[in-house]
Amino acid sequence: MTLLHSGHAKNFLQILINRYSIFLLGMYLYVSVISSRGGINSELFFTQWFELLLLIYLYGYFYLILQPGRWRTIIAFVPVLLGYLVHDLYYLIYGKVFRLISVLELPELMQVIPFGYGLSALVFIVLPLLIFIFVINYGNIKTIVSGALPLILLVGVVFISPVAYTDFIQKTGNGLVKYSDAKSVERNGRYTMMFYKEAERQNALSVTVPYRNRIKLEKDAEVKAQGFKKKGNQKNIHLIVLESFLDPRLFKRARFSKPPAHPDFEKLFKENIGLSQSPVFGGATAQAEFEVLCGVPAFEKLSSVEFNVFTGAPVYCLPGILGKAGYRTVATNAYKPNFFNIYAGYKGAGFNEIYFPKEFTPNQDTYLRTGDVGEEDFMFDGDLLDQNLKFIANNLKQNPDVPIFNYVMTIYGHIPHILDSVKRPEILQVISDYSDDHLQRSANQFYYRTQAIAQYVSKLIELDKESLIILVSDHVPPLRNGPNTYRELHYLDNVKSSFYLNRLMIIENGKPVSYHPLKHYNLPDVVYNYISAGEFCRDKSCAFSDKESLPDLQSLLEKYYVLMSHASE
Repeated sequence: MTLLHSGHAKNFLQILINRYSIFLLGMYLYVSVISSRGGINSELFFTQWFELLLLIYLYGYFYLILQPGRWRTIIAFVPVLLGYLVHDLYYLIYGKVFRLISVLELPELMQVIPFGYGLSALVFIVLPLLIFIFVINYGNIKTIVSGALPLILLVGVVFISPVAYTDFIQKTGNGLVKYSDAKSVERNGRYTMMFYKEAERQNALSVTVPYRNRIKLEKDAEVKAQGFKKKGNQKNIHLIVLESFLDPRLFKRARFSKPPAHPDFEKLFKENIGLSQSPVFGGATAQAEFEVLCGVPAFEKLSSVEFNVFTGAPVYCLPGILGKAGYRTVATNAYKPNFFNIYAGYKGAGFNEIYFPKEFTPNQDTYLRTGDVGEEDFMFDGDLLDQNLKFIANNLKQNPDVPIFNYVMTIYGHIPHILDSVKRPEILQVISDYSDDHLQRSANQFYYRTQAIAQYVSKLIELDKESLIILVSDHVPPLRNGPNTYRELHYLDNVKSSFYLNRLMIIENGKPVSYHPLKHYNLPDVVYNYISAGEFCRDKSCAFSDKESLPDLQSLLEKYYVLMSHASE
């Protein structure tokens, strides 16, 4: 009986401790270590059921096609692990999630990769892969071919029926996070999301085929840009998008212990403050940026976030047209480059220079530093704008004859609206019958933010008076209770779509001006009209012109499809 029990125990241990369990343990240890080094998090590794099935299949397939030998179990592990390592090195170096289309970027990336990372890639990727290839049993063609059929089927679905794959992951996966590719990977797995993003791209390509004409796109952009270059005034453009910039004075059923706006801000703008309608409420900043930069509504026809479809291929949004017209196009973002696929979005829109804080992009040249954000978590507007002001001052000295498009995306004001009790203590109280602690903090942030904005704009006018300065909020914050707070406190008297309306400030040639309420996608026309001294809107109907006309949504949708068809190339 003892021998029987010992035999069962031995068999049980053999079943428990086999190559597959060792493989999964090794993968778990790998993702745990890499996440502790700044890679993609691994907390949800064992809830990624489709990813696990895919990993087990790949490991089993690679094991079967290798020559028998002592190290077969370990060598079969190599290509699976290397795939993960490529994902993580790409993420660590460039702050972006690896996509299948990223393979085309590798030759270019290897030219600029830091030496240490390049050496690591050679030692830990190229050499192990060569060893794996060397020990494949090429005489067993039947196993090599038949074993690859599930993988061929998966790739076939992604490329032939991409909607089927995306629907499958959406229905059975652990949820997709609109604002972060990295978090979607955390929830669903590296390979799963790599195929998902490729399926999404393939779907975009198929839907937009009738609109794709790269030659015409290039020609139209050149004609438009040359018009501005020859007849435009070549004045500088400064466009600042303010994260969750909420004006608490727009709540009709709230009072304050002192005026929420800083006196310098009120003195500068007086009544010349307008409104612009964002496509989003409470989040998804990239949707607001897409409209501000590209001049079309974020219809979400191809993706819930348009920038997620962008590959970096040029589509000649506002910065792309200005770049062709001779402008230096610079984007400065105060947060991480892996949110909303923003780097590819900026590149595709047409920015020639893209800067993130050094703390988030240690291997890239940048003028920006977050510094010590303390308990606030996010970089204060004043710290960001002061650095941008120095950057602009240096540019005006070094390149006085080259106009600049200076685009800045802030991050301060993001939920949960934490204030540093020493640097920025609460100085006012919200008085209302409806309580929302986030509104209380956001209102205090508004005071400090308006002070920073007033200082920045005043100094920028001194430096560059003959320019256009636009400041607009990406969206209002969700606060604690979402739309309920806005409804209960009668934000803008609860007019239709009230909590999609955001503050807009425009300064032309040193003087604040007011416009009728706009939409975010109208702002590129404001820029084009300014640099053409009004000619751009003279012969066409612009939303802010005197001509009365309803927006032609069909023509905007056509323009959207043309743009997205080339953005996804």
